[in-house]
Amino acid sequence: MNATCEIVGEASDGLQAVYQAEKLQPDLILLDLGLPTLNGIQAARRIRQLSPNSKILFVSQNSSPEIAHGALQMGAHGYLVKSDTNELTSAISTVLAGAQFISSRLKQP
Repeated sequence: MNATCEIVGEASDGLQAVYQAEKLQPDLILLDLGLPTLNGIQAARRIRQLSPNSKILFVSQNSSPEIAHGALQMGAHGYLVKSDTNELTSAISTVLAGAQFISSRLKQP
């Protein structure tokens, strides 16, 4: 699948991300865990309520499998470790297609 994406908004902190998500209702939200004001998990919980059709893909430097699985359990559709940028296109396509994505380095053997 070849996904075409258009950036419709940006946010520099978690609270701004929640506001932008509610206002723009995007198909996909790329969200970091380490955001100021509200962290990524707190922002994602609010976004799930205010923009329920938006899919959330966490993009984080944290490569802990426990944190990644926790993010997916709270309703995120994907988790990509920032150092795995070669998987970004695949992550976006997978999430937009309605499937769950997790960085290959975090998958259980």
